[in-house]
Amino acid sequence: MATSGTTYRQILAELKKGIYKPVYYLMGDEPFFIDSLSDYIRENALPEEARDFNQLVLYGSETSMSEVIQRARAYPMGADRQVIIVKEAQNLMKKDAEGSGAASPSDILSAYLKKPQMSTVLVFCHKNGTLDRRKKVTGEIESAGVLFESRKIREDAIPSFVEEFMSENGMTITPKGISMLTEAVGADLSRMNSEMNKLVIAMPQEKTEITPEFIEERVGISKDFNIFEFKDALVNKDVLKANRIAAYYESNPKMYPMQLVTAAIFPFFANLMLAFYSPDKTDAGIADQLGLRNVWGVRDYVTGMKNYTATQAMNIISAIRKYDAKSKGVDATANTGEGLLKELLYIILH
Repeated sequence: MATSGTTYRQILAELKKGIYKPVYYLMGDEPFFIDSLSDYIRENALPEEARDFNQLVLYGSETSMSEVIQRARAYPMGADRQVIIVKEAQNLMKKDAEGSGAASPSDILSAYLKKPQMSTVLVFCHKNGTLDRRKKVTGEIESAGVLFESRKIREDAIPSFVEEFMSENGMTITPKGISMLTEAVGADLSRMNSEMNKLVIAMPQEKTEITPEFIEERVGISKDFNIFEFKDALVNKDVLKANRIAAYYESNPKMYPMQLVTAAIFPFFANLMLAFYSPDKTDAGIADQLGLRNVWGVRDYVTGMKNYTATQAMNIISAIRKYDAKSKGVDATANTGEGLLKELLYIILH
């Protein structure tokens, strides 16, 4: 039995041990975890030679729950198990909400779950939403197999996601490397996973540490003009470096639009404001105040508290909001868009 509190890594660890449940209902707003688990099952539950006759992918908009269950009750051909993956399961379950007079998808699934076919691995991929937990079918899924809700992770949890991935692949990554990846990729876990896979594959066999230089080379982040370096210049009040990068951004507006830059630097000053009000000014105290999982992430805020006052931080937050709005056309003038970043930078640094 698996509970709805079962985590992605717990499910994946069990699958890697060769333990498969008769049903997996993967649902939620973060597609990465749903795709990752269903892809692992698709690629590993059966040997390649057995997949032609014993592995099937169905789509919720093109099938019915009755057809899915009919196929699930069948026996595998010349193999120990069969795998049925139902993509777009949210479309399959719509009839519940429509209140059709016929047996609902939930009712049909409930009947199957009372005695599931143990030689079938039935996987539902339900994206951009969840089952109604008030329905009895959710408890029945939990009893028979795995009910997993794939939630969006907070931005401050992405560094841990990166570290765990690298550790699982026998690699380490420097704190600056994590920050560079996070700044460049953001919260798109599918893209982050793709970029990290590129790094692992490209890493020479004799090396195990992912460095900033290696990331610059392989991910295509500009060594001198990436967002990480710009934020670092602001943290340290390096006026020359910050202006040089800002000039580069303004000459490359398609690659570095104003909105991208303001979105990247706003969280630092917002957190810096919180750091000033931390009752415990030790690294651990500031990390706790900011909800940071790693103490190494506090270093920039300690430096920022030396270079800025709380009042300056508050004024900078206001200025970033104002100039972000201007870049989007609020209080627009004929020259809106030209020189906005340099104006904002002057306010921040002086």
